[in-house]
Amino acid sequence: MAQKLSTKKTARSRKVARNVLQRIRLFATDVDGVLTDAGMYYSESGDEWKKFNTRDGMGIKLLQRAGIITAIVTQERTKLVARRAEKLAIPELHQGVMDKLTVIREMAARHGLSLKQVAYIGDDVNDLEALSAVGFSATPADGVPQVVSVVDYVCQKKGGEGAVREIIEMILAAQKPR
Repeated sequence: MAQKLSTKKTARSRKVARNVLQRIRLFATDVDGVLTDAGMYYSESGDEWKKFNTRDGMGIKLLQRAGIITAIVTQERTKLVARRAEKLAIPELHQGVMDKLTVIREMAARHGLSLKQVAYIGDDVNDLEALSAVGFSATPADGVPQVVSVVDYVCQKKGGEGAVREIIEMILAAQKPR
Protein backbone atom coordinates (compact mmCIF):
# COMPACT_ATOMS: atom_id res chain seq x y z
CA MET A 1 0.00 0.00 0.00
CA ALA A 2 1.41 3.40 -0.98
CA GLN A 3 1.98 5.93 1.76
CA LYS A 4 0.69 9.45 1.30
CA LEU A 5 3.44 12.05 1.61
CA SER A 6 2.89 14.74 4.19
CA THR A 7 2.46 18.25 2.82
CA LYS A 8 2.50 19.95 6.23
CA LYS A 9 4.48 23.18 6.02
CA THR A 10 7.35 23.39 8.51
CA ALA A 11 10.11 25.86 9.17
CA ARG A 12 12.45 23.79 7.04
CA SER A 13 10.06 23.38 4.12
CA ARG A 14 10.15 26.94 2.84
CA LYS A 15 13.08 29.25 2.36
CA VAL A 16 12.28 32.94 2.79
CA ALA A 17 13.86 35.25 0.24
CA ARG A 18 16.47 37.50 1.84
CA ASN A 19 15.16 40.56 -0.05
CA VAL A 20 11.70 40.08 1.51
CA LEU A 21 13.22 40.34 4.99
CA GLN A 22 15.56 43.18 4.01
CA ARG A 23 12.67 45.53 3.28
CA ILE A 24 10.91 45.02 6.67
CA ARG A 25 10.54 48.33 8.55
CA LEU A 26 7.61 47.50 10.85
CA PHE A 27 7.26 44.32 12.93
CA ALA A 28 3.85 43.58 14.43
CA THR A 29 2.85 40.68 16.63
CA ASP A 30 -0.25 39.19 18.18
CA VAL A 31 -0.05 38.36 21.90
CA ASP A 32 -1.93 35.22 22.98
CA GLY A 33 -0.37 32.18 21.32
CA VAL A 34 2.55 34.20 19.94
CA LEU A 35 4.19 36.23 22.72
CA THR A 36 2.55 33.82 25.19
CA ASP A 37 1.82 30.09 25.16
CA ALA A 38 -1.91 30.76 24.53
CA GLY A 39 -2.72 29.78 28.10
CA MET A 40 -4.93 31.96 30.26
CA TYR A 41 -4.03 31.57 33.91
CA TYR A 42 -6.30 32.73 36.74
CA SER A 43 -5.69 32.78 40.47
CA GLU A 44 -8.31 31.89 43.03
CA SER A 45 -8.86 35.62 43.58
CA GLY A 46 -9.46 36.22 39.86
CA ASP A 47 -6.06 37.66 38.94
CA GLU A 48 -5.03 36.91 35.36
CA TRP A 49 -1.47 35.87 34.51
CA LYS A 50 0.39 35.50 31.23
CA LYS A 51 3.87 34.12 30.72
CA PHE A 52 6.07 36.09 28.31
CA ASN A 53 9.40 34.85 26.98
CA THR A 54 12.26 37.17 27.94
CA ARG A 55 14.20 36.23 24.79
CA ASP A 56 11.30 37.45 22.66
CA GLY A 57 11.48 40.68 24.63
CA MET A 58 15.20 41.07 23.97
CA GLY A 59 14.54 40.40 20.29
CA ILE A 60 12.03 43.25 20.22
CA LYS A 61 14.64 45.54 21.79
CA LEU A 62 17.18 44.46 19.13
CA LEU A 63 14.69 45.32 16.37
CA GLN A 64 14.15 48.74 17.91
CA ARG A 65 17.91 49.35 18.05
CA ALA A 66 18.06 48.45 14.36
CA GLY A 67 15.46 51.16 13.64
CA ILE A 68 12.50 48.86 13.02
CA ILE A 69 9.13 49.99 14.39
CA THR A 70 7.57 47.46 16.77
CA ALA A 71 3.87 46.90 17.37
CA ILE A 72 1.42 44.75 19.27
CA VAL A 73 -1.97 44.15 17.66
CA THR A 74 -4.31 42.03 19.76
CA GLN A 75 -8.00 41.34 20.18
CA GLU A 76 -7.61 41.12 23.96
CA ARG A 77 -7.52 44.19 26.19
CA THR A 78 -5.53 43.72 29.40
CA LYS A 79 -3.37 45.74 31.75
CA LEU A 80 -0.79 42.94 31.55
CA VAL A 81 -0.22 43.51 27.84
CA ALA A 82 -0.06 47.27 28.32
CA ARG A 83 2.54 46.75 31.03
CA ARG A 84 4.61 44.44 28.80
CA ALA A 85 4.45 46.92 25.90
CA GLU A 86 5.50 49.74 28.23
CA LYS A 87 8.41 47.73 29.62
CA LEU A 88 9.65 47.00 26.08
CA ALA A 89 8.95 50.58 24.92
CA ILE A 90 6.79 49.29 22.06
CA PRO A 91 5.50 52.46 20.39
CA GLU A 92 2.46 50.93 18.71
CA LEU A 93 0.12 49.15 21.15
CA HIS A 94 -3.31 48.29 19.77
CA GLN A 95 -5.63 46.31 22.06
CA GLY A 96 -9.25 45.31 21.58
CA VAL A 97 -8.72 45.11 17.82
CA MET A 98 -11.35 43.23 15.82
CA ASP A 99 -9.99 44.18 12.38
CA LYS A 100 -6.24 43.70 12.58
CA LEU A 101 -5.61 44.38 8.90
CA THR A 102 -7.16 47.85 9.10
CA VAL A 103 -4.99 48.72 12.11
CA ILE A 104 -1.86 47.42 10.37
CA ARG A 105 -2.72 49.38 7.22
CA GLU A 106 -3.22 52.55 9.27
CA MET A 107 0.08 52.04 11.11
CA ALA A 108 1.97 51.48 7.87
CA ALA A 109 0.43 54.60 6.29
CA ARG A 110 1.18 56.71 9.36
CA HIS A 111 4.85 55.69 9.11
CA GLY A 112 4.99 56.14 5.32
CA LEU A 113 5.35 52.41 4.68
CA SER A 114 3.71 49.94 2.31
CA LEU A 115 2.33 46.61 3.53
CA LYS A 116 5.31 44.95 1.79
CA GLN A 117 7.49 46.55 4.48
CA VAL A 118 5.48 44.98 7.31
CA ALA A 119 6.13 41.65 9.04
CA TYR A 120 3.34 40.13 11.14
CA ILE A 121 3.28 37.01 13.28
CA GLY A 122 -0.06 35.54 14.34
CA ASP A 123 -1.41 32.15 15.29
CA ASP A 124 -5.18 31.98 14.89
CA VAL A 125 -8.04 32.60 12.46
CA ASN A 126 -8.50 36.22 13.57
CA ASP A 127 -5.00 36.89 12.14
CA LEU A 128 -5.66 35.45 8.65
CA GLU A 129 -6.49 38.69 6.80
CA ALA A 130 -3.48 40.52 8.19
CA LEU A 131 -1.15 37.57 7.56
CA SER A 132 -2.32 37.34 3.95
CA ALA A 133 -1.73 41.05 3.28
CA VAL A 134 1.70 41.82 4.75
CA GLY A 135 5.12 41.52 3.11
CA PHE A 136 6.25 38.74 5.46
CA SER A 137 3.97 36.54 7.56
CA ALA A 138 4.78 33.89 10.13
CA THR A 139 3.18 31.68 12.74
CA PRO A 140 4.56 29.77 15.72
CA ALA A 141 5.01 26.00 15.33
CA ASP A 142 1.68 25.50 17.11
CA GLY A 143 -0.33 27.96 14.99
CA VAL A 144 -3.71 26.65 13.84
CA PRO A 145 -3.78 24.74 10.51
CA GLN A 146 -5.67 27.51 8.67
CA VAL A 147 -2.86 29.93 9.53
CA VAL A 148 -0.07 27.45 8.77
CA SER A 149 -1.51 27.08 5.27
CA VAL A 150 -1.23 30.80 4.40
CA VAL A 151 1.94 32.11 6.07
CA ASP A 152 5.37 32.58 4.52
CA TYR A 153 7.13 30.88 7.42
CA VAL A 154 6.25 28.41 10.17
CA CYS A 155 8.56 28.74 13.16
CA GLN A 156 10.37 25.85 14.76
CA LYS A 157 9.47 27.33 18.16
CA LYS A 158 6.01 27.44 19.71
CA GLY A 159 4.18 30.54 20.90
CA GLY A 160 5.63 31.88 24.13
CA GLU A 161 8.74 29.74 23.63
CA GLY A 162 10.82 31.95 21.36
CA ALA A 163 8.90 32.05 18.06
CA VAL A 164 9.03 35.85 17.97
CA ARG A 165 12.78 35.85 18.59
CA GLU A 166 13.22 33.29 15.81
CA ILE A 167 11.56 35.62 13.29
CA ILE A 168 13.43 38.64 14.61
CA GLU A 169 16.77 36.85 14.20
CA MET A 170 15.87 36.11 10.58
CA ILE A 171 14.99 39.75 9.89
CA LEU A 172 18.12 41.08 11.57
CA ALA A 173 20.37 38.57 9.78
CA ALA A 174 18.90 39.54 6.40
CA GLN A 175 19.37 43.26 7.11
CA LYS A 176 22.93 42.90 8.37
CA PRO A 177 25.44 44.23 5.83
CA ARG A 178 27.41 41.42 4.21
